[in-house]
Amino acid sequence: MKRKVYDNHGRLINYVRLAVTDRCNLRCFYCMPEEGIEYVAKEDLLTYEEMDRLITLLAGMGIEKVRITGGEPFVRKDMLEFLFNLCKIPGINKVNITTNGTLTAPIVGDLKKMGIHSVNLSLDTLDPDRFFEITRRNVFPKVMETFDALINHGMPTKINAVIMDGKNTQDILPMVQLTKDYPVSVRFIEEMPFNGTGDYYPKLEWNYQRIIEHIRESYPDLEKLPDPPNSTSYNYQIPGHQGSIGVIAAFSRTFCGTCNRIRITPQGMLKTCLYDDGVFNVRDIIRAGATDEQLHATFAEAIGNRAKNGFEAEKNRQFGFPASESMSTIGG
Repeated sequence: MKRKVYDNHGRLINYVRLAVTDRCNLRCFYCMPEEGIEYVAKEDLLTYEEMDRLITLLAGMGIEKVRITGGEPFVRKDMLEFLFNLCKIPGINKVNITTNGTLTAPIVGDLKKMGIHSVNLSLDTLDPDRFFEITRRNVFPKVMETFDALINHGMPTKINAVIMDGKNTQDILPMVQLTKDYPVSVRFIEEMPFNGTGDYYPKLEWNYQRIIEHIRESYPDLEKLPDPPNSTSYNYQIPGHQGSIGVIAAFSRTFCGTCNRIRITPQGMLKTCLYDDGVFNVRDIIRAGATDEQLHATFAEAIGNRAKNGFEAEKNRQFGFPASESMSTIGG
């Protein structure tokens, strides 16, 4: 029988988000300052061998799903070989990727062939000028090439759009319209404080409820779909549309009660909640010579002492409250 691990609140933990790099070729203002961040030195990143060992260990603890994030995953060299090996680890049933799409179009076929389950494409606007304003880079055509490649290869695709007051709220309805002609899930995400500048958003102008109400004004027949177990999104569909719509209350944190995931940052810090500041550094433990049994015990202890929700995790931070680090250093 496959082993299952539960946290101290009775939540099954079967999903890890693994950030393979903190580097990114965009400068989205809600993620990092214009000048970028101080990147982790290469020798301080988890190596591919260390990540392979880590995921193999976690698979033995009941982890079934892995999401690869960054930064932008594909700025790291030799990613395809790592992903190929990752897909072969016994017990790992789903390997998903979150990407900004700037480097992904030429390899979508390879991802499909090796068994990548789905791709989340970060895209906050369908307007090239607003794309440049948000990302500070003029690469919108490359991202759309990736979108086309994902559709053409039949890759299950989700579009992630962070909704920002005064920046891209006018893009909500055009992105909803994507679901009419394409079998994609367009997911609108509340803006979060992780922009690496210390700016904080104590009052969220566009929370998940306002986003849903805005969509319903133009699509009054918007239908609520059943939310899958452990879903972070409230899910909807417009009758006659091929795709679906999701709204993620990332700042409101309404989904914490069913959270089934842990995170590992590029330098190996375990986060049992997005809003905590790290529990322990698995890289350091591995490089100190820890056995698999010792690693297993350390993970089990951390999972057994999780915060109840994101608000508690943020309140318990030891190195800076409120949370303000760059999402690129965490793993988006």
